[in-house]
Parts: sequence; structure tokens; C-alpha cells
Amino acid sequence: MSGRRTQRGKHAHASGLAAEAAAAAALEREGWTVLARRLRTEAGEIDLLAEKDGLLAVIEVKARPRLADAAAALSPRQRQRLLAAAEQVLAEHPGWGAAGLRFDVLLVDAAGAVRRITDAFRAGLSD
Repeated sequence: MSGRRTQRGKHAHASGLAAEAAAAAALEREGWTVLARRLRTEAGEIDLLAEKDGLLAVIEVKARPRLADAAAALSPRQRQRLLAAAEQVLAEHPGWGAAGLRFDVLLVDAAGAVRRITDAFRAGLSD
């Protein structure tokens, strides 16, 4: 059983890496500069951090077989982790995000299609 679980874990990890690569490529095609991938902070990991015209986007990448499934995959706990991680990043890089900060979710389906939920949530707003 643990061997099967390990295989699922490896597949999920590879799928996540491929989704992040597809998301980063989509951002770059749209003129964004990817500042960091898989950025580790004390609060947790940020999948992608990108900037365009001074706007800093903290991006969570979700890979699911269907885009509808991916859209529902960001939990309140994950939102809190992203908020805390963003605070740490801004404290370490005060020049980033001069034109603002937003939290986006990039959804990647099984075919590699990428869709963005812009400004998916905001700091200080609860469910």
C-alpha cells in the first residue's frame, strides 16, 4: 500500500511542477516577469511571484483534471498562509509591489490549459 501511495505522491509532485511551469510560461507570454518560483518563507511556500508594471502578484497554482475542480481548491488555511508569506516577502523586498499587491490563482487542467482568477481574495476579508 505504501508503494502505491509513494507513486501517487511522485505523480502529484510531477503534475504540480508541470502545472507551475505552464502557469509561469502563460504569465511570461502576458508580459509578467516571474520573480520567484516555489519561494519558501517561514509562513509557507508561494508557488509563483510575478511583477508587471509595479504590480506584484502572489500566485497559487492549482492543477486539477477539470478547471472547475481547480477553482474550488483554495482553502481558507491556504489563503492565510499566502497572506503571511506575502507579508514576509514585502518586508524583505520593500521595493516590490510599488503599484500594489494582489493574490491570483492560476488553474491548470489536464490538457495544460491555464486560466487565471485575478484578485482571487484580499487581505482582511473573511469568508
